[in-house]
This record gives sequence, structure tokens and C-alpha cells, in this order.
Amino acid sequence: MGEGLILETERLVLRPFTLNDVEAMQAVLGDPVAMEYYPAPLTREGVEGWIRKNLARYEKDGYGKNAMVLKKSGEVIGDCGCSVQLVEERDQIEIGYNVRRSLWGRGYATEAARACMDYAFHQLGAQRVISMIRPENLSSRRVAEKNGLVCEKVIFWRNYDHCIYAKQKA
Repeated sequence: MGEGLILETERLVLRPFTLNDVEAMQAVLGDPVAMEYYPAPLTREGVEGWIRKNLARYEKDGYGKNAMVLKKSGEVIGDCGCSVQLVEERDQIEIGYNVRRSLWGRGYATEAARACMDYAFHQLGAQRVISMIRPENLSSRRVAEKNGLVCEKVIFWRNYDHCIYAKQKA
């Protein structure tokens, strides 16, 4: 999902982040309830740094997390994308997603993650994708399961237990 690349689903557009997305993403990444399974909610400066990290991923890897935008309104409602994660001493392509809490339960994360998974398999040539999810994060686990990922095991990663959800290319 390099610079300029856009993925579309029925209801969403996934496009590269810009620094103009800080405020919209603050509503997602700064929400203490939405960030319950992360070390802490992000400050405005933290959100800006997070976006800059994804801009650097676009340059280095050609893809990263993208802004999740409602087609109907053009509103940024979260993020979804592929990123390289070092897990168990090897680089793996992770599908990650966050949606603004007021829009939970509407299938946006599942829809976006499915598009990113297809992109990873068909454009990036991935043979396997993963999602690292805290065991207690039942909604994120449900998103992974709806998209056919299976929890292979639980590992201690970045100071917390995480389920490694994985799916092989069909």
C-alpha cells in the first residue's frame, strides 16, 4: 500500500495517511476505551508520531497502515493495513485495524481487514498473514476469525500475551 495506492471496499476507501489525519485519528488512538488493549491511549503528539511511523513504512516497505475512510462522507474513521512485524525472530506481515468506538459493531474492521489480507496475498506475494491480538480483546479476535484467521498459539510479545492469528494463502 505504497504512497498513492488506494484500496476500495463496498463502503470504505483505504488510503495512505497524511499529517492532516492527526485530529481524526486522535478520536480513535486517543480513546482510553478503544485503546484498552494497548499500553496506553496516544496523545496528539503520539498520534502524529504514529502517522509519521506509517509514512516511513510506506517509504521503506511500500505499504503500512492506511486511513480507513467512509466512502459516503469522506470521514476518516480508523486505520487498517499491512505492516512488517518481527515476531518469533522472523519478519511477518501483520494485518492491523482500529475503528472509532462510536462505529464499532458495523463490520468496518472486518471489511477493511479482508481487503488488506487480499492485498497481502495477491499484491505483496505473502504466503501467510498474521494478526497479533491480546487474548482478552474479543472483538478484534472476532474480526480475525470472520476473515478466516485461526489462533495458532499465544506468545508473550512486547510485554503482553498475544494470540497469533494466522491464515495461509489459499
